[in-house]
Amino acid sequence: MSVSDAHREALRLDLLERAGLKDADRASLPGDASTRRYERVTAADGRSFMLMDQAPAAESPPCDPAWSPEERKAKGWNAVARLSAGRVDAFAAVAGQLRAAGLSAPDIPALDAPQGLAVLEDFGDDLFARVIEAGQDETPLYLAAVEALARLHQTPTPDVLEGPAGDWPLLVYDETALQGGADLFVEWLPKLEPRLSFDDAAITDWRKAWAPVVASGVAGASVMAHRDYHAENLIWLPERDGAAQVGMIDFQDAVRAHPSWDLHSLLQDARRDVPGDVEAEALEHYFSLRPDLDRAAFLRDYAGLAALNEARILGIFARLVSRDGKPRYLNFMPRMWAHLNANLTKPGLETVARWFDRHVPPEVRA
Repeated sequence: MSVSDAHREALRLDLLERAGLKDADRASLPGDASTRRYERVTAADGRSFMLMDQAPAAESPPCDPAWSPEERKAKGWNAVARLSAGRVDAFAAVAGQLRAAGLSAPDIPALDAPQGLAVLEDFGDDLFARVIEAGQDETPLYLAAVEALARLHQTPTPDVLEGPAGDWPLLVYDETALQGGADLFVEWLPKLEPRLSFDDAAITDWRKAWAPVVASGVAGASVMAHRDYHAENLIWLPERDGAAQVGMIDFQDAVRAHPSWDLHSLLQDARRDVPGDVEAEALEHYFSLRPDLDRAAFLRDYAGLAALNEARILGIFARLVSRDGKPRYLNFMPRMWAHLNANLTKPGLETVARWFDRHVPPEVRA
């Protein structure tokens, strides 16, 4: 164990001791694409908790609301598009907002936000994805997830969230963040796919093509978005009632965004196939819960922002493979291409579709 690892372990032990869990059993959980790690902590009396560890030094700074777009770009990726930088104090503040809305976010019995540590309520292992794999009908789960979103979207969204580690600004998923995310595609796909090359003119056209979608996303930024709302981050809690049956985790990057953002993250998932009839039924359910919405305008924004997000995710996966040596993300890319190709046929995306036709051969888009 290195000196830095030993120091980090000492901090973890200190928090566990303060939580009355000094002698608890600990088991590390598999990691994901982030710098965050989790352990399941089981006390002698059988109570189970999660230890979340997000070392602040492992990430570039979060976005300061006062920074200009140029300052954000100079500060690094988190300031451009991730905004909270995964901070534990952001997680705690978002959790409080979710619980205040009657939704299920983990309680936090112990917290050391400056060191990036928290002891969380353990929702168990019944991730939507695992429950569905085990044979449970997916439609009721997706409808419940939509009900939770509708509840969140009908809850007033403050500009500043109050949390146990202090106030946290709920920043808008704005032009800098949306376009910065889309730009990952033109930055990283050529590093993975040698048949692709985008010159300055192509990149300028890329940004012009996405500009109307970005503008709609900013204009419609009216609700708190989880920002990573999918079947691997939702836990089935059938003993609870209504929308609270959907346990939410990994929401530390929440922002104020268009209400379609979490919907397309859920229904056009990068990690599993959601049948088209389930997506259609889930959207109908959402509209039934929010009858005030302009359905045609909403669906246009849904397709546009979904396409932008899919381009963003393809860029992220290309970066994970080419820079970080994680080839397993290649397995997810055909699904994202399928979603993107389908969305590019929708109204309002004609200019983006023409850009892809000019610059990305069909054989790459598969």
